[in-house]
Amino acid sequence: MIFDLCPSPALYPFYKKENDTVVVVDVFRASATMCTILQNGAAAVIPVADIEEAKQYKLNEFLVGAERKTRKCDFADFGNSPFDYTREIVAGKEVVFTTTNGTMAIEMGRDSKHLFIGTFSNIDALVNKCMESSERIVVLCAGWNNRVNVEDTLFGGAFAERLAEKNVLSFGSDAVRIAQTLWQQAKSDPLAYLRQSEHYQRLINNGAEGDAAYCLQKNTVSVVPCYHKEDKKLRAQ
Repeated sequence: MIFDLCPSPALYPFYKKENDTVVVVDVFRASATMCTILQNGAAAVIPVADIEEAKQYKLNEFLVGAERKTRKCDFADFGNSPFDYTREIVAGKEVVFTTTNGTMAIEMGRDSKHLFIGTFSNIDALVNKCMESSERIVVLCAGWNNRVNVEDTLFGGAFAERLAEKNVLSFGSDAVRIAQTLWQQAKSDPLAYLRQSEHYQRLINNGAEGDAAYCLQKNTVSVVPCYHKEDKKLRAQ
């Protein structure tokens, strides 16, 4: 199995290959939030990159989660915190979702053979899903405004470690080795390691520090959000 990591959406054209399984990761916080939405019984997540499109969905009486620069958008029902999406509110519903970075990465990777959403919250379920039919896996890091961030790359290292326990991996680029090195440094206490990161500071500045600890917990959900090209929706697998 070939494993690669694209550290920024801006670099994805240089990593993209036919028949890839793409794992979009946005550790702080979109990946965990989408997993939570589906774990709590939503029928689907409708990811949109454009905020104007999200506003149109809201006018059509959809539930809408929308975040820009770590803050909930005024028109939206929810922001980008996994704690916003309780079972009582989202069960059986379709939830429109747009964020600063994560949904843009989904849009970039949507033509791949398979597209899954991954993070620490569903890491073991994700490993099992990727093992089913993937010959080449690319972790597509959402980053921050097309810049590399630590937390998404860190997840890539953790995910590579988990996959290597199940299969022999061939690395597609040096980006995987960088991610592995980061993970070895951080794995004893990822939260402490990430307290110096740019995005952790953004969470603090916007009163969302509590989300960080949740987003770094492993296996809090059993779902793997899977993108369906025919209707452009994410559903639980």
